[in-house]
Amino acid sequence: MSRCSISSTLTAALLLLVAIPSCNRGPAPFKQPSINASSAGKLAMEQYDKDGDGKVAGAELEQAPSLKAAIKNLDTDNDGGVSAAEVTERVNAWIAMKTALASVPCKVTLDGEPLGGATITFEPEAFLGDEIKHSVGTTNAYGVTSPSVPAEERPDPKSPSGTYFGLYKVRISKMAGGKETIPARYNTQTILGQEVSYDDPGVKNRNVTFALKSGG
Repeated sequence: MSRCSISSTLTAALLLLVAIPSCNRGPAPFKQPSINASSAGKLAMEQYDKDGDGKVAGAELEQAPSLKAAIKNLDTDNDGGVSAAEVTERVNAWIAMKTALASVPCKVTLDGEPLGGATITFEPEAFLGDEIKHSVGTTNAYGVTSPSVPAEERPDPKSPSGTYFGLYKVRISKMAGGKETIPARYNTQTILGQEVSYDDPGVKNRNVTFALKSGG
C-alpha cells in the first residue's frame, strides 16, 4: 500500500472516531448560572421598596421573605434594611465562589413534630433572572429532604442534584383529600425564605429547619 493510501486511511479513521460520541462521556456539568448583579439590585428595589427610600426595611421585609431570611449577609451597613448595592454585592459574592450548586438538607416540623410527605419548593426571586431554576423535594417520615433542581431543568438528567446559589421564597405544601393541610402563610402566601450559599449558616451547618405552626 502506498504512503498516500495509508495516510488517507488513517485520516478517515480519525474522522470516524471524532464523529462517534464517546460511550464513556459523563453527564453535562452544571455551569454557574449567569446573574446580572447590578440589574438584580435594581430590580429587587423595584419589586420590594414600596416607599421608594432606597432600601427594603421594616414592614417591607415582611413582604420579602428571602431578603429577610438573608438579612445578616445582605445588610452590610447594619441599618436594618437591604439596598440595591447590597443585593449587587451579595450576587457578586456568589459569583466569586465559582460554584453552581449546594446541597441543602432541610427539616420541616409542624407543631414540633416531623412533617412527612410534604412538598417543599425553593422558588427563586424573579430579580435574579431566568437562569436560576427552582428546586423541589418531598420530606420523608422524619420531615427531612434535600430540594433539588428537577431533572428536566438540568443540563443532563444525570447531572448532580442540588440547589443553585440564590435567594428563594420557600413554599411548603401537603395535600390530603384534595385539600391543602398547611396554612397559606407557608405556601401560597409564604412568609418563608432562604438564601443558598456556602456561607449561609443553615446551609453551612446542614441544619436548615422550617418550624411550622398550625395555629393562627
